Amino acid sequence: MSLLNKYISKTISSSFFPIFFSLFAITSVIFLVKIASLTSVITIDFFELVYLYLLSVPKILFYTLPITFFVAMIINFAKLSNDYELIVLTSFGQSPLKLVKMILPISFLFSIALFIISFVLMPQAIFLNKSFMNKKQQEAQFNIKPSEYGQSFGPWYIYVQDEIKDRYHDVTLFQPTKNQDIFIKADSATLTNDSKVLQLKLFDGNAHIINQTFQQIDYKEMVLNNELEQVKQLNSITDIIKYWEGMDTNKKLKEDFIKNVQLSLLPLVSVIFYLAFGYFNPRYEKNRATLYGIGLAVLYVVLSNYIANKENLQLILVIPIFWIILSSFVYYKRVRPYY
Repeated sequence: MSLLNKYISKTISSSFFPIFFSLFAITSVIFLVKIASLTSVITIDFFELVYLYLLSVPKILFYTLPITFFVAMIINFAKLSNDYELIVLTSFGQSPLKLVKMILPISFLFSIALFIISFVLMPQAIFLNKSFMNKKQQEAQFNIKPSEYGQSFGPWYIYVQDEIKDRYHDVTLFQPTKNQDIFIKADSATLTNDSKVLQLKLFDGNAHIINQTFQQIDYKEMVLNNELEQVKQLNSITDIIKYWEGMDTNKKLKEDFIKNVQLSLLPLVSVIFYLAFGYFNPRYEKNRATLYGIGLAVLYVVLSNYIANKENLQLILVIPIFWIILSSFVYYKRVRPYY
């Protein structure tokens, strides 16, 4: 039995890693393109690009690992069937359900790993990403350059003609809203940062409010505050728990919670499926394991997203339970009568 366990583990590895590296590479390219698009909003160098990519790795792993494991397991057992090895094992009294005991521990470990990635590592990566973006946006707003268009200060578009000794001259601000547009002109301005609030002090100018009427306000001094979002880091299990408790008021977080649970359980609840489509007689049946594996993986993801969009925690185990029932039905129809 020990030799058989080692052999099954070796064959699983030969199927798993090629699929995993391919999916990981494709998904990484997608995330890198998404990260590179940030350069239109903020300025980042190569090392910051690598840092943002590393923060994306937990999410990449979470979406590639369960699908890779599911497809690889079906392909692996189909390959063993195609080489008549499972048939030989059956002739020696090794029933398909006995193989479940061999693959159950590794499936369980994969599910545990996915729970850790999705409920611990991904939230931490999200908060680190937010902290980085806040810092870069703060730097961008604090480093307003003269004679450059497209700069912003909070909700305001800002243009300055000149800068002399940390003081801006001939400043123009514009804020478009649904009901009105606001223009502010100032002869000069200063910008200060106390780590929580960016403060723009405007001197000697006027403000124009345009809606159905036109209003003008002259001023000697005006202060515009832009409060910076403070991101609390997740440094302990208690912080992680508090983060997920926020799903009571955050619909997106609740969707993520439901989706994370369902995808994390995929390796574990699919154990019977590995055998249901992995066992076949190559003399009478064609090897369609890849087609079955990809089709079923897509079906599980689609159903999981559908349930997650319902935002109902009572439905969180509907898909995993349905998956176990469906796999058992297929197994007893396709495999049990013959092996």
